[in-house]
Amino acid sequence: MTNFTIGRWLLVALAIVGLAFAAPVVSAHGNGTTADDAPPYDGTADDWAAWMEAQMTEHMGPGSVEWMESHMGVTVDEMGQDMADDGYNGGMYGQGHC
Repeated sequence: MTNFTIGRWLLVALAIVGLAFAAPVVSAHGNGTTADDAPPYDGTADDWAAWMEAQMTEHMGPGSVEWMESHMGVTVDEMGQDMADDGYNGGMYGQGHC
C-alpha cells in the first residue's frame, strides 16, 4: 500500500512540474497581437507598397521587386493600391501568411 501511495504522489508531482514547465513554453509568443512583419491590413496604398517591397527584398533578395514588376506587368505601387482599395484582410478566409 505504501509503494502505491508513493507512486501516486510521484505521478502528481511530475504532472505539476510538467505543467509548470509547459506554461511558459506555450505562452512564448508573448502578448503582441501581430508579428513585426505583419501586413498593414488597414493601411494605405503606400503602406502596402512599402510592406511588399520589404517582404520581397527580405525573402527573395535584392532585385526581386524589379523582376516581379517586369514579369507580372504591374508595379508594386499598383498592387499596393489594389490591396488598399479592396480592404485586403489577410488572404484566403482572412488567415494571412504563416
